[in-house]
Amino acid sequence: MFSWPELGTRVTLRYRRPPGSVPPLTDAVGHLVAVDPVVRVRTKTGAVVEVSPEDVVALRVLTDAPVRTSEIRALEHAAAAATPGAERVWLEGWLLRAGDGVDYAVPLDVSARAGTVAAIADWYERRGLTPRLAIPDRLLPLPPGLSAERTERVLVRDVAAPAPDGPEPCPTTLARAALSDAPDGTRWVGLSAAGNDPATAATCEALLAGAAARGATRAYLVADGTGVLPLADALGFRAHHSRRYFAARSPAWDTV
Repeated sequence: MFSWPELGTRVTLRYRRPPGSVPPLTDAVGHLVAVDPVVRVRTKTGAVVEVSPEDVVALRVLTDAPVRTSEIRALEHAAAAATPGAERVWLEGWLLRAGDGVDYAVPLDVSARAGTVAAIADWYERRGLTPRLAIPDRLLPLPPGLSAERTERVLVRDVAAPAPDGPEPCPTTLARAALSDAPDGTRWVGLSAAGNDPATAATCEALLAGAAARGATRAYLVADGTGVLPLADALGFRAHHSRRYFAARSPAWDTV
């Protein structure tokens, strides 16, 4: 019995092939999208390998496919532009937002340093808010002993303009999309959805097609937990990077 990692983790599986196969074992490398009732791994080509859990003989967790820090920073700029908040200021390389559900600071500029965290905490506390930080992978060195309150996975895919007989517009109550531009010129569409049913998937595809018609070439979706991963898998999204949230008043910041 294996201790399965979190869905969305990049793994390599060694599993038994049907009796009489030569060789008797083979491997699958990709992102884990299900473990029950069958193990499902989406490979880099988009194909999904399905294996009975009883046939898996070895499991190894891999790091995600390499993504440049500049690509993470550009996508995070676009995501921040899509959710500007009611109040928005820059402080020594950090973007601070308050209101409209984005009460946290992000180190978006290369000049951002951990030494600014105390001033960030003061800014939020003056507004009666709990100071929190959202720190994407590799954008800021973290002090030892710091524990994340939660982690999000940011997933991406390409989008293309629809064919003449492509998806028809669908009601947008099942999902939402927001267009924004990254500093490198890429136009992104941020997708959010609550369900995993075929109607939600069809709505998402229509929203992505509509965004492509307005110049978007890339799409992102944020997974907080595992609930949205089946939909992300069905739509062809791939892991890009993680974003972790921290308390700004943690004693660990005093060590930097």
